[in-house]
Amino acid sequence: MTNTGMFFRMLFGAVFRRRSRAIMAVVASLVGAATLFCLAAICIAVPQQMNDEMRSYGANLIVTPTGESSESSDSSAGRTGIDAAMVRHTTEMVRAKGSAKYATYRYENVRVNAAPYVMAGVNPKQVENLNHHWNVEGKWPSNGRVLVGRDVADAMGIEVGSGITIGYRASDNAASGSSSSSSSTSTDSSSSTDAQSTQQSDGSTVNGEDAQSQANSQQMQDGRVSSDIMDTKGTEFRVAGIVDTGGSEDSIIYATSADVDKLTGVKRGVDVIEYSASATGDALDATVKSINDMTSMHVKAQQVTKITSSDTRIITMLQTLFWIVSIVVLVLTLVGVSTTISSIVSQRSYEIGLRKALGASSTSIGMEFYVESALYGLIGGLIGTAIGYGLARVLTTVVFERSLPVNWPLAIGSVLFSALVAVLASIPPVSRASRIDPAIVLREE
Repeated sequence: MTNTGMFFRMLFGAVFRRRSRAIMAVVASLVGAATLFCLAAICIAVPQQMNDEMRSYGANLIVTPTGESSESSDSSAGRTGIDAAMVRHTTEMVRAKGSAKYATYRYENVRVNAAPYVMAGVNPKQVENLNHHWNVEGKWPSNGRVLVGRDVADAMGIEVGSGITIGYRASDNAASGSSSSSSSTSTDSSSSTDAQSTQQSDGSTVNGEDAQSQANSQQMQDGRVSSDIMDTKGTEFRVAGIVDTGGSEDSIIYATSADVDKLTGVKRGVDVIEYSASATGDALDATVKSINDMTSMHVKAQQVTKITSSDTRIITMLQTLFWIVSIVVLVLTLVGVSTTISSIVSQRSYEIGLRKALGASSTSIGMEFYVESALYGLIGGLIGTAIGYGLARVLTTVVFERSLPVNWPLAIGSVLFSALVAVLASIPPVSRASRIDPAIVLREE
């Protein structure tokens, strides 16, 4: 029989003669592998899934014009907005760091029954895809049909299917286009809805509520009520739906971009691009910086801090929890395997002394124990990884309502890591076995 054959015969003989100890070592590795794989699988998959889920609750990045572009040909409104080519370019820059959804908004001051309101021209599919949290009663806007905010609907007493006459005055928007630059957008927006704004000719921006306040002030001329505020002429629309979010969206009227172009008689760029980007942390910071560094683009980007900080905080908490629990489980696994191997070495001390007396080297004896420990680790790792995947899949389904595909690189790494941990745990007892004096052990027997 060859030396290799004799080695494996002795190895498997030692394992089967001490099955109870072997099972204890396998169980210790199994528990560690199952726990670590379960935590790792959840902490790798769930944060990304949670980030994707949070992206459906609004934008984490907005882009607005700087107002440094050439003067608009639309002298009445005095602003050009962001044209389609620039929208495509900024979208490519955002998506270079990861996937992203976006929606564009064009804001105009309008009148409904002589009262001033803000109207937004949008692509309904984009807005619906970006803002899953919007509670829409009825349908999204389409040609000739608008979506009104809850505040607007309550103020006018309208319902889904009601008619609404919307009037547009170029002078109303010219006033907003020439307002002071002091109302610039804050770089620390509290939410994506706060970031919705109308772009002024001097580069400043105002959100929907500010735009409505400007529209209210435009009813006064020289301190007196304007003579045309009772003019109720306009274009007839039907109310397709009513949106209720509890935010500034409730005071805005939404229509298709084509309807806004037709109503105003002017086709121009958009005032705001909202992005829900998968990039977070440094990647999102780099995207903002790259857009703002391109001064020739005449646009500026800013993060919606409330959204991005929430993402970062949640992911950091999950990762911290993973590392703390992983370290505890790893220590317990090392102790369990080391204790079991120590017990096995203690039981085999006479055998070790006899083999050394017959000429076996400490290296060959140590190698046998290391291979035996690795075998326990591999068996425990295989079973534990399978159990860990089952636990992780149940948790992600029940708690997070998400599916969990098999992460094969992680599974293979879990098995190999279990074997490595078992070998490392066996170093102290094997080191003691190599120092056994055969004369002392055999004399005691």
